[in-house]
Amino acid sequence: MQYEPVIGLEVHAQLKTETKIFCGCSTRFGSEPNANTCPVCTGMPGVLPVLNRKAVTFAIKCALATNCTIAKESRFDRKNYFYPDLPKGYQISQYAFPIAEHGYLSIDIEDGLEKVIGITRIHMEEDAGKLIHDPQRSRSMVDLNRTGVPLVEIVSEPDIRSAYEAGAYLRKLHAILRYIDVCDGNMEEGSFRCDANISLRPVGETRFGTRTELKNLNSFKHVEKAVQYEIERQKYVLDEGKQIVQETRLWDPVKNITKSMRGKENAHDYRYFPDPDLVPLIVDQTWIDAVKAEMPELPHVKKSRFISQYALSSYDADVLTSSKNMADYFEQTATILQDKKLAANWIMGPILAMIKNEGNTIEDPPISSSDLAQLLLLLEKNTINANAAKTVFEKMLSSDKKAAELVKEMGLEQVSDQGELEAVVNEVIEANPAELEAYRNGKTKLFSFFMGQIMKKTRGKADPRIITQILNQML
Repeated sequence: MQYEPVIGLEVHAQLKTETKIFCGCSTRFGSEPNANTCPVCTGMPGVLPVLNRKAVTFAIKCALATNCTIAKESRFDRKNYFYPDLPKGYQISQYAFPIAEHGYLSIDIEDGLEKVIGITRIHMEEDAGKLIHDPQRSRSMVDLNRTGVPLVEIVSEPDIRSAYEAGAYLRKLHAILRYIDVCDGNMEEGSFRCDANISLRPVGETRFGTRTELKNLNSFKHVEKAVQYEIERQKYVLDEGKQIVQETRLWDPVKNITKSMRGKENAHDYRYFPDPDLVPLIVDQTWIDAVKAEMPELPHVKKSRFISQYALSSYDADVLTSSKNMADYFEQTATILQDKKLAANWIMGPILAMIKNEGNTIEDPPISSSDLAQLLLLLEKNTINANAAKTVFEKMLSSDKKAAELVKEMGLEQVSDQGELEAVVNEVIEANPAELEAYRNGKTKLFSFFMGQIMKKTRGKADPRIITQILNQML
């Protein structure tokens, strides 16, 4: 039987506030266990939570960036469940009245087409703590530093139909949240993580099948691999005439399989009820307008602008707008150049290669955008040629000197004098009569031989365009 996958994603994004959502404890990652805690976030009797206004502002930004309708009034609920890293015995979340609903994102799929993925809701909640398992002593310890860290949960509609679409949606959402600077997107630290709900149904069927949930996926590749594996696993189960069990499963990245973790709860299992310690959250239009005025250019808008303003291809614009820092680096480099494509090629080539080799990010580039721009300006003005530019670039990585200074110091200025180059070309031709005869008898590939000899004689400083013209004429 042919099956259609039905996939919905729940993304938990940690908001970049300095303090937790209901208390003044730090959200700093990497502190000593239980250092960033207080009676409020550890759930001591008699304490009262106070909502972090900045967390609300960030949630509004998320809603605007994903085309959601922002609720004028939303409410906090208690989500009840027992777990050792949840000291209150409940999590403060939003259920019946979330801060935003009914949004969407457009993703690029195969063949250059776009697909709209609906967003059911965005709600705010506090994070739980973390269990640290000690295999040496057969016990687990709890670290409550993360307890109370502000999150937004962004829940998609079940509109995703493949592992590829799941990856595309997550990458798009990840880029947006980083662009609007509400989440650092660090997946290794758990700042951006995903739960995937997957079910299959026969092609043509409208009812949903029984779903399984894949919990806490923290990389794009893991999401795509886990979703694809779960699709294949469910196909096998159904083809065997068995039924899918509604459950929560974990992805094992070593064995590349999913494993059963526990039975999947339904909403009523959490016994949601309004939190009596928190008043309704009122978001008026003035607040929304103030946030809207601070919104930056979003990645898909920037990509379209790069294509039209800088005459870049869709692929180049996509790479250069993959992060806000990358886009800023490109624009800062390209601003003084006539040839914007030159800047794009160097950033996507030598710069990204160097970043990858050294394990850095575009936030910490090997050379500044202004220094790269000055180097490319020398290349654009034909002061140096492409080979010399690469030599200078490599020298700049280990030197504090500027491009122009290195060019002068290393004697790499390009020779463009017509008379001087004609003399060199003539000398090379006269020194290689056999090659000249062979060229004139049809072995035109020897043109590159003559070019190489000329460049060797000028120590790579001759202008290739002028040499090509002169050589063509003389041959």
